[in-house]
Amino acid sequence: MWVLAMTQRLEGKPVAEALDAGSRAAIASAPAGVGPPSLVSVHRGIDSPFRFYLKRQAKAAAQVGVRFRDEPLSPSGGPRDLLERMRILDADASVHAVLLEHPLPAPFDFYQAVGELRPEKDVDGVGPANLGRLVAQRPAHVPAVALAALAIAQHYRLPLEGERVAVLGRSETVGLPLALLLAGKSMGIHATVTILHSRTRDLRAALSESRTIFSCVGQPGLLNRSTVPEGANVVDVGVSSVPDPSRPGVQISVGDADPKALDGWAASLTPVPGGVGPVTAAQLMTSTVLAWQRLTRPEDSG
Repeated sequence: MWVLAMTQRLEGKPVAEALDAGSRAAIASAPAGVGPPSLVSVHRGIDSPFRFYLKRQAKAAAQVGVRFRDEPLSPSGGPRDLLERMRILDADASVHAVLLEHPLPAPFDFYQAVGELRPEKDVDGVGPANLGRLVAQRPAHVPAVALAALAIAQHYRLPLEGERVAVLGRSETVGLPLALLLAGKSMGIHATVTILHSRTRDLRAALSESRTIFSCVGQPGLLNRSTVPEGANVVDVGVSSVPDPSRPGVQISVGDADPKALDGWAASLTPVPGGVGPVTAAQLMTSTVLAWQRLTRPEDSG
């Protein structure tokens, strides 16, 4: 059987660097008297599994000149406290973008809380107004992970325009927004998109005509030679923690794709870690700069 001599690694670093350069340039061009962009990340506290992403966000913000702070929720606080926190941040003119950790445990209502923000400050594009604009093909803020996956595909010139593309996963924060961007007119891609999920029967057959596959499932080993068509491109958005076989007691991050199985089979593959992750952090800063521009210089934001 003929196989590819080498599978291209779609590294996220050069994509993130290009996004960061654009953010720094935009901040540097601010008129006199306009302060830098400000991003606030609201989360469940120091014991939250979100702490890794907080560190990544803080580092990404420092690299481009975005003011960043994280605001932990009080362990004794309830849903009303969260709603009040979001209202305060929405009214604070010094804050341009707000990110709320999700999912939140019961009885917190994530979407009700995000709904307290004006669309311009909903930097991850998960509120009803921003999701509605995306469906209407007039996107403003879009979830950073979805934009990051698309940015990688475009940077490496993967076949998208008019092509058959598959998106594995249908969450409102990754899979569905990504599918809408790929299929819609706003990005000029016009792909023919197949959305797959946990109830899709015969994954191999469903993927058989896809030239590019975006996987956002969080199921290690889902994509291998038995499911991915030969020569396809894979953008792996899924992240899971599994035991390191060589180091007992140590957890490592893996994606939905099996890189060993796909080596020499897939045309290209994003590594996990090192693929979509760093681009997501950079994309969040790009979106923060956009929020800042819309709130401080609306005439320049389009």
